[in-house]
Amino acid sequence: MVPGVVSPELPATSAQSLAYGDLITAILALLALASLGTRAGTVVTWVFNAFGTADLLFAFYRGNRISLPDRLGLLGAGYFILAAYVPILLIIHGLTFRLLLRTKVAVPFRSKLSAA
Repeated sequence: MVPGVVSPELPATSAQSLAYGDLITAILALLALASLGTRAGTVVTWVFNAFGTADLLFAFYRGNRISLPDRLGLLGAGYFILAAYVPILLIIHGLTFRLLLRTKVAVPFRSKLSAA
């Protein structure tokens, strides 16, 4: 942890477990991007999205367990991440699940007039 960014009263075990979850999620995201368009890429994207969503929900659980909403000063400048970045991540994971669960393939319509 960077000194001065978060309070020293923040439990180190919570911060470390959350940081490792974020690191694993970032590595899975890069692997999913690298294998984009392949069958393995779809599998890695499922794993990334499921793990990333679980990591975010686990972070909410851990934050609630240490009463973070009652002691917002513990995060210091890191509060910006919680207030702005996490909701965007949840929306991205939701949209990614929606894309992964989509079964219909969009095929462009070709009329007889455009074929001529």
